[in-house]
Amino acid sequence: MKRFDVPMRWKIRAVIAALLLTLAVSEKRIEPLGDSFQIALPVIALGCSVTNGKAADFLIRYVVQWGAVHTSKALLGDSAINRRPNGKIHGTPSGHMATATFGASNLVHECIAGQPLVQGVVILTAGFVGASRIEAAQHFLWQVMLGVLVGWFADRSFRKRSPWGWLKRLLGKN
Repeated sequence: MKRFDVPMRWKIRAVIAALLLTLAVSEKRIEPLGDSFQIALPVIALGCSVTNGKAADFLIRYVVQWGAVHTSKALLGDSAINRRPNGKIHGTPSGHMATATFGASNLVHECIAGQPLVQGVVILTAGFVGASRIEAAQHFLWQVMLGVLVGWFADRSFRKRSPWGWLKRLLGKN
């Protein structure tokens, strides 16, 4: 994939602008705002991955994260650990939190590395997503924390060899 040399100041501006735009266009209630940030964080990270020439790796990691979340929810069925505070099932782990953490982790490590103020804003935004899920009685704290672990692990996996290179090798297309 082609890499675009985008100066750090433009990456910072783009990340902050995208988060502010998300805030501006979202409904100003906790749950819908958390839903919006849950989408915005990985979309912003994907944009950054495109400029870094790592979009394929990003997408493979995201698919792994999404699959891990939904497979675990399906396998846990109606067990107590999978129950949400509102009584419904499929609560473990929090998919919103896994996705937000995945996007935030990728941004912090791949896009805005060395920018602690902007990194803090991104991390707090992901934390807001988790808090919104608890406030909306969609998840318990431990379900949100499991979502954090799934999202973080999915983003930080396969760093010695890119997932795209690993997949091509597995399929014999090197």
